Amino acid sequence: MKAVLSTIICLFLFVTATFAQQDVEMADTLRSSGKIYVVVAVIVLIFVGLAVFLFALDRRIKKIEQTNR
Repeated sequence: MKAVLSTIICLFLFVTATFAQQDVEMADTLRSSGKIYVVVAVIVLIFVGLAVFLFALDRRIKKIEQTNR
């Protein structure tokens, strides 16, 4: 659980470091039209979906391991 939380924190730090870049034409265009928020929301939704899937998968695997002992 601690490893997963530290991974998520590292991902958020990586994302914020990525947004620190300057003078990207596509980002400026998306930002000026307000569509950058849609892009960020979709990326966050994908990461949250993957995290939920991995947590569910981990629980299933732990349950199977306990029944096989």
